[in-house]
Amino acid sequence: MTVDSLITRARELDSADPLEQYRSRFIGHDNAELPAYLDGNSLGRPLEATRERYNSFITEQWGGRLIRGWDEAWLQLPLTLGDKIGEVTLGAARGQCIVADSTTVLLYKLARAAVAARPGRTEIVLDRDNFPTDRYVMEGVANECGLRLRWLQASPDSGVTTEDVQAVVGPDTAFVVLSHVAYRSGHLADMQTITSAVHDAGALVLWDLCHSVGSVPVQLDAWGVDYAVGCSYKYLNGGPGAPAWAYVAERHHTDLDQPIQGWIGSADPFGMVQGYEPASGIRRMLSGTPPIMGMLAIEDMVDLIAEVGMDAVRKKSVDLTEFALEAVTELLSSHQVQVASPTDAASRGSHITIDHPSFRAVTAELWDNGIIPDYRNPNGIRLGLSPLSTSFAETLHGILAIEKILAAS
Repeated sequence: MTVDSLITRARELDSADPLEQYRSRFIGHDNAELPAYLDGNSLGRPLEATRERYNSFITEQWGGRLIRGWDEAWLQLPLTLGDKIGEVTLGAARGQCIVADSTTVLLYKLARAAVAARPGRTEIVLDRDNFPTDRYVMEGVANECGLRLRWLQASPDSGVTTEDVQAVVGPDTAFVVLSHVAYRSGHLADMQTITSAVHDAGALVLWDLCHSVGSVPVQLDAWGVDYAVGCSYKYLNGGPGAPAWAYVAERHHTDLDQPIQGWIGSADPFGMVQGYEPASGIRRMLSGTPPIMGMLAIEDMVDLIAEVGMDAVRKKSVDLTEFALEAVTELLSSHQVQVASPTDAASRGSHITIDHPSFRAVTAELWDNGIIPDYRNPNGIRLGLSPLSTSFAETLHGILAIEKILAAS
């Protein structure tokens, strides 16, 4: 396929795309100085609605209501927004999701809760290709609790399979922690069957959904997931440092024991009583004062996803990554670029990774020209294709830019 035919195909796909109309809702979608933003799996674009929401919040709520805002809405926002994220993107009934802290802190809280829920068990199972935070937090939890780490060694270009998990879980396993979409390769794990395999061993499972929430539909309740966590600045477009969310299945609420006991997570925050008594339900996952301003942009994006529907988001994601793989094959294979992501769409999230020894330098040059993917060691460029803000033409523009640099080197 020629370059001209790829350009024509990209234009046709954009014209036929039912979600193309939503791109205009994102700030900077038509910025000529940034012709290809392919890093939505690291930081999503802000919505125009968010600009309006922040202005309104500052003048009318923070500036107008001041401290009264806590009683009127803010104290409940971690719960109400958590419910909305659960309903729209996670297949979770009300009362099981909450917004609080960072992904790292919530991973720690949930891991400690899982340890407490499986007394006598001595191992945490995780994979060596998981995101560094997941590995580092579990190393710390293992040290604190006197547990062993049982490492899975999956292929970095594929990912953890059900068979991998079945081979290592057993009577010593307290819990297993895995990413639903692998941060490097984009491999999409079979959450349902892996969760079932973990439960067959009497253990619990903690899923990291940072790279899937808002781009890949999941059914946490139906699939029997115990715990889940995810950030909100990727496909939920919450902005830099936006707070993360946690899911705890209702069946675990009565014995939910998280280690960071703070006043907001207590049964009576304003009673100021001596001695900590946890709140009932998911609210006990809170510790300190909720980051209200960090939640505002998340609300806008979750509302947009609800309008569009997760099935439509997923279809666009698959179409984008399929087209990207097609363009990579046509334009970059002659330059010895290797695809490091699953070629089967059913096993892939919303980003693809391509490898080449010169990609660190190539990425820097791309950034200088307003082409923004990201680089991941040892030699990969990730093309993060955010379904509601990325076009087919934009995707092709980025791949053409990579080809141009490689051809000139």
